[in-house]
Amino acid sequence: MSQKKRSIFEEVGSDAPNPSPSGAGVIERQHRSGARLAVRAWLVVLFALVVVMIVVGGLTRLTDSGLSITEWRPVTGAMPPMDTAGWTSEFEKYQQSPQFEIMNSEMTLAEFKSIYWWEWGHRQLGRVIGLVWAVGIAGFALFRQIPPGWTLRLLGLGVLGGLQGAIGWWMVASGLTDGNTSVASYRLAVHLGLAFAILGVIAWDVQLLSRPESALLKARRSRDAKLFGLSTGVMHLALVQILLGALVAGIDAGRSFTDWPLMAGQVFPPAAFAIEPLWRNFFENQGLVQFVHRIVGYLLFAFTIVVWSKGRKSGNRSTAGAFHTMMLMACVQVALGIMTVLYAAPWNIAILHLLGAVGLWVMILRARFRSQYPIEQSVRSAGK
Repeated sequence: MSQKKRSIFEEVGSDAPNPSPSGAGVIERQHRSGARLAVRAWLVVLFALVVVMIVVGGLTRLTDSGLSITEWRPVTGAMPPMDTAGWTSEFEKYQQSPQFEIMNSEMTLAEFKSIYWWEWGHRQLGRVIGLVWAVGIAGFALFRQIPPGWTLRLLGLGVLGGLQGAIGWWMVASGLTDGNTSVASYRLAVHLGLAFAILGVIAWDVQLLSRPESALLKARRSRDAKLFGLSTGVMHLALVQILLGALVAGIDAGRSFTDWPLMAGQVFPPAAFAIEPLWRNFFENQGLVQFVHRIVGYLLFAFTIVVWSKGRKSGNRSTAGAFHTMMLMACVQVALGIMTVLYAAPWNIAILHLLGAVGLWVMILRARFRSQYPIEQSVRSAGK
């Protein structure tokens, strides 16, 4: 009996011919690819909304509007006052707050409306984000469009969003008692830090869904473990710097020392430990809080340069490009930080500095992702 000759390209140990893809297999792969892209588009919308939420939150803080609504009503609070009686009722509640009694005792109803709308808009945007998440995940579940293994991950986003809402009220409540005229800075830091964590999770998931699962598994075999570890360190230090920035904003420390690189003509700010007990100075002393924010900023910039010097040498052009972009954004953010100090943190420059933090945060995550999952490139492009 004669035997058919093997092709030199046929896998050893295989007697069966290579099967052609079945129609069902092709349809299944197309379904999975479509589901990943649909979920990715939904996450991109959530990402954009969270960025807007961070900006509106920053403007709410800069305009001292965050304490204008003194109750937490997640459902009924969606409707603003609709008549004179409603506005009068809300204004009377605000008049019982320490902020009104100490800072705004001469505020009129018309002036109250301007700060009320900022806070109402901030809370309303939070409701919109929650609604977009709930409708999205319900729809994907109903039509079985959630990629395998992603259900708990997407549900976790909703849990983080709900937690963020609760922390937001915990923050506001700190400014309504005990003679406080603003929210506690450390609670503001927790609130902003979680916002950036949520943004980071979404950004990472969007990148994961940008490529097929098989391509990610293949890419991970080429990961640069050392570069991934270094970029993870930059990510952690950047988050610390973001938290410190929230402490600066919480006590208006950015407007207290407006010279650079010195502070009041000194390397170390005067009266940096004037508050008792000692530990409170790291949260409440304007000079010390701004000084720590500056020093950590210098450290973060120096560390970013070190990591960039490693990343730019990557054999993968896409990975190297991601580290170039990260370094460029770090330079922009440093310049914005210096401008914020020199101009005493006006709202427009302060918001640009906040957006710079968002941009740098995303670029760090992008560089970190490319280290873990490098984009496949041809031998020709790798040699260029």
